[in-house]
Amino acid sequence: MSSFYQIDFEKPVVEIERRIESLAARLDRLSSGSIAVADTPPGVLDTPASSADETAFPAGDVATDPALIAQQIDTLRETHKATLSRVYSNLSAWETVRVARHPKRPQTRDYIEMIGKDFCELHGDRRFGDDPAMVVGFVRFGSIKCLVVGHHKGRSTAEKISCHFGCAHPEGYRKALLKMQLAEKLGLPIVTFVDTPGAYPGIGAEQRGQAEAIAVNMREMSRLKTPIISLVIGEGGSGGALGIAVADHVAMLEYSWYSVISPEGCAAILWKQANEQTNTAAAASLKLTSKDNLELGIVDSVLPEPLGGAHRDPRAVASTVERWIVDQIQELKSHNPAILPQKRYERFRKMGSLFEST
Repeated sequence: MSSFYQIDFEKPVVEIERRIESLAARLDRLSSGSIAVADTPPGVLDTPASSADETAFPAGDVATDPALIAQQIDTLRETHKATLSRVYSNLSAWETVRVARHPKRPQTRDYIEMIGKDFCELHGDRRFGDDPAMVVGFVRFGSIKCLVVGHHKGRSTAEKISCHFGCAHPEGYRKALLKMQLAEKLGLPIVTFVDTPGAYPGIGAEQRGQAEAIAVNMREMSRLKTPIISLVIGEGGSGGALGIAVADHVAMLEYSWYSVISPEGCAAILWKQANEQTNTAAAASLKLTSKDNLELGIVDSVLPEPLGGAHRDPRAVASTVERWIVDQIQELKSHNPAILPQKRYERFRKMGSLFEST
């Protein structure tokens, strides 16, 4: 359960997970007979990691008694659940950003693998090349045949570099649009997964028309006569996110973020430096959490995540995502495709509107 990567506020949780793993490993060896009671060094696993664990690790021969070890594991699991609930019940905006960036958080290809069937990936923009940071292809979610489009950050170091850490180039956005227009011709709905800190800001990307590619995507997506739904699964940064998020229904996972700029970028502009203090202040000011975006009317719904975030139970959150996709597409299919662009326009046009009382 525990991993090398740790978020600061998760340290108490990770310590309990480490204790559970140690006890479970000890129990397995004792049960299999691979170690004998006499082989257990004095004091092993008897010393608590902190005062909070003292009741879970009483002194004595717990390390040699399988029944007591099993009892301690059960107690620790209850403590783990309570601690996890307490930690995640009151996350700050900056802490939410940290969770959204967890390296084990499910990405677009993970969702396709877990809930997609018959995936047929499509490549290239017919102008420059292919962009691995943008995944596009035909797939089936449940009974729904659709086109899926999503950012992908990568897992290994080599893959992350290849995918530009989820920052798509203009060819990625042009590839996405080309395939979305194909989906419209075929009468297929479109599902997009947003997970990017922003579009790639390099010189080459700018020379090939990064801003123009995103702007064209936003314009053309608003005109497509086919259902479009978009889900922010991790990071939703600036135009890089909007380039594939002009949809009929937009939702966010509970611990994702969606904003005009990243906290670090905002902090660098306002305070000329990005550190823990300025990042925290910027994140709070940007109102970037799922709760904030729902209250402001930027997104239509928030999908709950398992206790402790999507990275702790990817299968559970994938099941939630699949149900949401099927429900939303079925609802949108009940509308005449010709009226979807107008309804889409009205959805975005009302953002930021206000009324003044006289």
